[in-house]
Amino acid sequence: MNTNNDYKKLLKIVGPISFQYLMASLVSASDAFMLGFLEQDAMSAVSLATQMAFVYSLFFGAFVSGFNVMGAQYWGKNDIKSVEKIVIMALRYSVMVGLLFSFVSLVFPEQVMYFFTDDVTLVKPGADYLRVVAASYFLTGISQIYFGALKVCDRPLLSSVIGSLAVVVNILLNWIFIFGIGPVPRMGIKGAALATVCARIFEVVLVIYFIFRYKVPGYDMRALFRRNDKVLIRDYRKYTVPFLINQLGWGGGVTMYSVILGHLGNDAVAANSIASIVRSMVASFCWGVAAAVGIIIGGLLGSGKLDEAKRLGGKYTRFSIIIGIGSGLFIMGLIPIVLHLVDINAISMTVVARRYLKWMLFMACYYIIGNSLNSTIIAGIFPAGGDTKFGMFCDVITLWAVVVPMGALAAFVFNAPVLVVAFILTLDEFVKIPAVYHHYMKYKWVKNITREMD
Repeated sequence: MNTNNDYKKLLKIVGPISFQYLMASLVSASDAFMLGFLEQDAMSAVSLATQMAFVYSLFFGAFVSGFNVMGAQYWGKNDIKSVEKIVIMALRYSVMVGLLFSFVSLVFPEQVMYFFTDDVTLVKPGADYLRVVAASYFLTGISQIYFGALKVCDRPLLSSVIGSLAVVVNILLNWIFIFGIGPVPRMGIKGAALATVCARIFEVVLVIYFIFRYKVPGYDMRALFRRNDKVLIRDYRKYTVPFLINQLGWGGGVTMYSVILGHLGNDAVAANSIASIVRSMVASFCWGVAAAVGIIIGGLLGSGKLDEAKRLGGKYTRFSIIIGIGSGLFIMGLIPIVLHLVDINAISMTVVARRYLKWMLFMACYYIIGNSLNSTIIAGIFPAGGDTKFGMFCDVITLWAVVVPMGALAAFVFNAPVLVVAFILTLDEFVKIPAVYHHYMKYKWVKNITREMD
């Protein structure tokens, strides 16, 4: 068994996917950095407003994950016709939900902001952002499904290039629209939102062009208006619904983190927004590993190579721990750089917010180790074999029965310090590790879920 080939196979997919995740996280970083030049309130307001995009990402994330489960196995089986049908199913669901989020953000932006904070100084600018950015949601629903198709169908590099170019466009337009460069007026928060919409338009046009050019499954848009195979619909829902419940349960819990911290003051929100961006940027490689592992394991299972899938599952799990430790050390190395940017006022923050930020970054150093391990197993290995229910129960119970109640009690009943509350909210990845390991060793995920289609 060639160990080098095992890792080469993984890294060939991990590289483009991780880079795409990293580039996407740079958009949030550029928003925070550029708006930080204006004022802390602007940065905090956008940090809360973008929770709407985060919630929508839970939906399209479930639709993409459901496609990945089935698409990877049918692609490994070389059943292109079935992959085509599954892409169209995922696209249909993603666009419909995206249109709903666009409508709510456009018509009820103040109500959305009041859910996340009771600070009136943050509600109005956040609502202004939501009104402008509303159109980006349904556009994102289109591009993300096609990105998933490109990754599963052996074109992860193309997906990465398109997504990265869109990020470059977004950051460039951020600079132009936020500060008003040349004939463009200074737009501030609305400029950040408009830049996001323009980047999503660019992204959708480009990804559809290449989907058609290379005849990637999903290029026949007429299939959107045809009836899908009933068996595939049933299977897609079977694997996607647990993903959706898991995503909503996990995402709702994470959103509650923002709600809890949002009610602890502007300083807590500002510090958490920067710490979350740093953590997300570094975690891009961890998430790339998880996505790549799912695609590789799924392809092996779909082609009937169950023993090989089991062997690689163990190897890639151990690799994820190494990646997590390395990522934690990398964040530790970034702390002086981030704090220096704050100290020279490249990011506008109060003294209290700066202190919160320092310790939240230290918390991110150990948090990412558990995140790397659990992402690889729960989001990569288990779903590759159709085991999507365990992650649903594990994440929902961990967050809603343990971490969120503890965080809420600490914040609102015991009036614990902000950093104590933040510490409690980083415990979820470690609470579930024993259950994840126990379930992994049952090997229920080692299964071929494909069907013989006509």
